[in-house]
Amino acid sequence: MKIESIEGIVLSETNYSESSKILNILTKEHGLIGVMSKGCRNLKSKLRGVSRKLIYGTIHIYYKEKGISTLIGIDVKNTFSTTLMNLEKISYASFILDLTLQVVRQNAEEEIFDLLKETLIKIEEGLNPQALTNILELKYLDYLGVSPSLDSCANCGSNQDIVTLSKDHGGYLCKSCYQNEKLVSEKAIKMIRLYYYVDISKITKLEVKKEVSDEINAFLDDYYEKYTGLYLKSKDFLKQINRLNQ
Repeated sequence: MKIESIEGIVLSETNYSESSKILNILTKEHGLIGVMSKGCRNLKSKLRGVSRKLIYGTIHIYYKEKGISTLIGIDVKNTFSTTLMNLEKISYASFILDLTLQVVRQNAEEEIFDLLKETLIKIEEGLNPQALTNILELKYLDYLGVSPSLDSCANCGSNQDIVTLSKDHGGYLCKSCYQNEKLVSEKAIKMIRLYYYVDISKITKLEVKKEVSDEINAFLDDYYEKYTGLYLKSKDFLKQINRLNQ
């Protein structure tokens, strides 16, 4: 094994033996890797504070290409402390980490790392967590190979008179093809396309009316359920939090 220093974000942690953890870390260089953090659960361990999910930094490891690498230390760039102290923010962040873990297991494109990092940073900075999560969910559909049609009608290809979003047809639906699908607002139709094309790193303000955000969120929930086969407990918890906030 050789020593490597790589940029990474801890997606999940699992207790191992009496004092250690195995961390799933998303890295730019090697994609998703498993890392053993030996003795990190001991009170005096120097690894204790950094061996948890939602840590972003330079990861120093004994790298093993096949199998579990070993953690030496982490130079932390962001602990996302504000996110950790807010129930709504941490609920969205936890879901994002879980979703990313599932996505990278199917597609290890390097861009996923930057999408995740920028989304978590924007949530930490105080931007709308639901809108940011929906933007990321929408972009991840590319890597899952099931992106909705948001440039033209998913049924006939027309880009005129788009009237709703249809999970069954796979995206935009025009007036001519519309039958009895649930209608969404014109603002939601326009906003979801902006979500798809926006550069997350360049977002400085994200003001979306709650009813519009909820329409997009509901469509994406239904779309993920129909096309991805992913089931995440953290999504169920997120729905409970959203119900409490209504």
